[in-house]
Amino acid sequence: MTKPRILFGGLFHETHTFLAEPTRWTDFEVTLGSDILAKEGDESPTAGFLEEARRFGWDAVPTLDARAMPSGPVEDRAFEQFWAKFEQRARPALAVGIDAIFLLLHGAMATQSIEDVEGELLARVRALPGAAALPLFGVLDLHGNISARMCALANGLVAYRKNPHTDAKATAVRATALLQRCLNSGRVPHMNWCRVPVLWAPPGTGTQSDPMRSLTQFAERTESSDRAVWAFNVMAGFSFADTAESGVSLATISDAGPDRMRPHLEAGARLGWKLREQGVVNYSPVEEVLVRIGPAPKGPVLLVEPADNIGGGAPGDGTGVLRALLAHGVARGLIAINDPQSVKRLAALAIGGTTRLAIGGRGWRLDSGPVELDLTLVSRSDGAFQLEDVHSHLASMSGTHIEMGPCAVVRHAGLTILLTSRKTPPFDLGQYRSQGIEPCEFAIIGVKAAVAHRQAYDPIAAASYLVDTPGPCSSNLASFAYRRLHRPVFPLDPVTEPRFIFS
Repeated sequence: MTKPRILFGGLFHETHTFLAEPTRWTDFEVTLGSDILAKEGDESPTAGFLEEARRFGWDAVPTLDARAMPSGPVEDRAFEQFWAKFEQRARPALAVGIDAIFLLLHGAMATQSIEDVEGELLARVRALPGAAALPLFGVLDLHGNISARMCALANGLVAYRKNPHTDAKATAVRATALLQRCLNSGRVPHMNWCRVPVLWAPPGTGTQSDPMRSLTQFAERTESSDRAVWAFNVMAGFSFADTAESGVSLATISDAGPDRMRPHLEAGARLGWKLREQGVVNYSPVEEVLVRIGPAPKGPVLLVEPADNIGGGAPGDGTGVLRALLAHGVARGLIAINDPQSVKRLAALAIGGTTRLAIGGRGWRLDSGPVELDLTLVSRSDGAFQLEDVHSHLASMSGTHIEMGPCAVVRHAGLTILLTSRKTPPFDLGQYRSQGIEPCEFAIIGVKAAVAHRQAYDPIAAASYLVDTPGPCSSNLASFAYRRLHRPVFPLDPVTEPRFIFS
């Protein structure tokens, strides 16, 4: 019996379109051809697919897997380089014979001139000889801005169901099982889609609370109550992308007709609209929060700054929390700052030596700028570490081996600062422990995140506060100049009667 041959590839980037600095092809971590097979066991979505493909007896035919940290608009030529490498490998494989296609995507990728990269990629894949009618399945991030075009071109894209994304690998397993169901039954499903005119900043999209908790429960009930629904996706969307379809969307995977799916989608859309206010999260300036905490907190107390959320594309070098900790004379404070320039300047300094450096504050035009401090060098390293939690949100991006680039740990008065050369989302405590730092020993920790840090930090935190600081991932969505976004949309516009768009 011939093994099913499944063409595999991945393109993963969450694009913050309001950032000026472009994302280049050199910013992507690219794995080519058979090297992808070595990712089996690394707890990423890629590993989930590969392990299930082996279990089902498939022949996985790899093309390339390209992924980059969230950042600014991707250069057009970067996407074209991806496509050239994908096409170079896909065409001969299709000529030999392929039974299905499986893609790992984000859903909120945009280039300088293409606002729906995933839709464009799927269209190009379908145009390849032999690919037009193949079952096409895959995985999406919960924060994808899903378009009608994407759903029209794919058969079964399955979205993460948890934020933090502790289920990224499990979602790949789930999507692979649906493809096996398709191959075994001969029934090829299709996707139906609904856009809800709601835009939520990342702090409002955690799935441990409403609105996403109730929407997720609704999706699970729908799957259980109607066997024709293979999967029901709830997409929180990515609000820092100025694209037509940005925001909340729903999608079904089903072998029934659209008339059967529309009531499910409409019910979900109405629930999302009913809960819209609960996705708006307000928080106080960091200075006010520190006054509230007082001078001697029993820690660790987290100061979480969504505006400099590395996982949302921010540079990770904002000085808002750093300045506040200094101003309040915090003892036993801990923070990470992405500053390759300062790391280089520390390269010649002996451990224990002291120097004066201006750190952080270069990545966002509204930041107050670098902070000049006398710093004592505690340690330096290559910045590599293994995730302590294989289900970390970070595993969905990079697997279990993380590279922060050359790092330096420095101290100033009561503050310990980890300086990195590559911005690294604070989603795993191994980031600090690999540098000889025990987070539990600190009174206050600055965390450049919105929700995804919670898997790692909530278990050790005595208290946690969202704090307002300058940064490109502000939850004040009215401060962004949207030009392409379909309007009206809550909370930017006074919408009284929502208009749901279906496909």
